Amino acid sequence: MILEIADIRIQAGRQGEFDTAIQHGVTDIIAKAKGFKGFKINKGMESPERYVLMIFWETLENHTVDFRESPAFAAWRALVGPFFAAPPVVEHFTLLAKSD
Repeated sequence: MILEIADIRIQAGRQGEFDTAIQHGVTDIIAKAKGFKGFKINKGMESPERYVLMIFWETLENHTVDFRESPAFAAWRALVGPFFAAPPVVEHFTLLAKSD
């Protein structure tokens, strides 16, 4: 399993609108993608314009090819992109260890 982490910074004062948009985008668009396994969205406390989106994929290619090269990616960006203050920083991780 692959963990995608997107560090998202949005425009100040648009948190309420973005909260709705990002949840809709993940549950109605990304969740239908090949290899999607789940997600978490965390919202900054000290930095209220910062969000960390974690998406679990079966393979790296499910994100980088299957999703990003699909029309669904354009729909996702059209929904959440207008809120971005800067392009998100996206990285992928594999699990090293976990607690029970």
